[in-house]
Amino acid sequence: MIEKIKVAIVDDSAFMRKSLSIILGADPEIEIIGTARDGVDGIELIKKTKPDVVTLDIEMPRMDGLSALKIIMKECPTSVIMVSSLTTEGAEATMEALELGAVDFIPKEMSYVSVKIVDIKEELIRKIKSIAKHHALKNRLLRIQSRLHSPQDSAPKIPAYRTNNIPKAGFKAITIGISTGGPISLQKVIPMLSGDIKIPIFLVQHMPPTFTKSLADRLNNLSSIKVKEAEHNEVVKGGTVYVAHGGQHMLIYKSTKGNVCIKLSEYPANTLHKPSVDVMMNSVLDIYGRQTLGVIMTGMGKDGFEGIKRLKALGGYTIAQDELSCVVYGMPKAIVDKGLADSISPLEKIPKLINNAV
Repeated sequence: MIEKIKVAIVDDSAFMRKSLSIILGADPEIEIIGTARDGVDGIELIKKTKPDVVTLDIEMPRMDGLSALKIIMKECPTSVIMVSSLTTEGAEATMEALELGAVDFIPKEMSYVSVKIVDIKEELIRKIKSIAKHHALKNRLLRIQSRLHSPQDSAPKIPAYRTNNIPKAGFKAITIGISTGGPISLQKVIPMLSGDIKIPIFLVQHMPPTFTKSLADRLNNLSSIKVKEAEHNEVVKGGTVYVAHGGQHMLIYKSTKGNVCIKLSEYPANTLHKPSVDVMMNSVLDIYGRQTLGVIMTGMGKDGFEGIKRLKALGGYTIAQDELSCVVYGMPKAIVDKGLADSISPLEKIPKLINNAV
């Protein structure tokens, strides 16, 4: 018999608790082991039941989600998925939650009456299964737990990896694809990029609208290189990181004046993710070809695989984040397993690889 994934739900809305319980409990691989209506009860529930995954609402009375998350990560480290409203305030709170240790998030409408909870069913179940079964993430939580009890033994044992240098190949653009675990990982990469980089960087992080603007603003405040959310028809400039707008694909094209410009589009409409790494990469390759450096970082699934495969066929170079430093080793694994990564690098070494190559 397959051991079920134990999930706890912490939300002040009875509607959301019931809806999530029904949706998740209907999956044969998931067991709802309890629900709580605020952070105080949630912490007690987590300590008592030791779930594999927790869904945690941000806005709750008595103790909100951020306050609860700090205690959870300090006293009983657990894989936490935040439930956030699609507002600027909700996006900012979500960014903070991800920095505090939450693994991922799911958005919800401001009004519980209007929330289309069924729309997020497949994505939420996919996230829970991937997070619960991911060995690297489990090991990360175990290291946190070990560090809490034995600070002197906190240094993780790092296995061998292949961090080959990327040659200076006259790169004219960089593409970065990232998903689950992205915001906190990007804060360890983008601010470390040299302010002397003269080429554009196109970044796709799987996020809904509003959230990508908050992410871009946070990264920009931390970085010497300029970071901004991409705008439709703006002229692409070197030394700038363009963050794809949530809910739209980011493509590039050449204008009649010969400028490379950004295009935001709803199409193709049949992609699993919007924005899509593959859609962005293929568009960039149409303009810059093999002189594109492709970087794939933490995330579930394999978005970016087709773009990287095309780049390698053109003779380009690629970097994949290594398993130990990933929150979820899915997207990088897809290209590593097929031998498409020129360098397999821990998170903290990716900026140096990029800086030295360009």
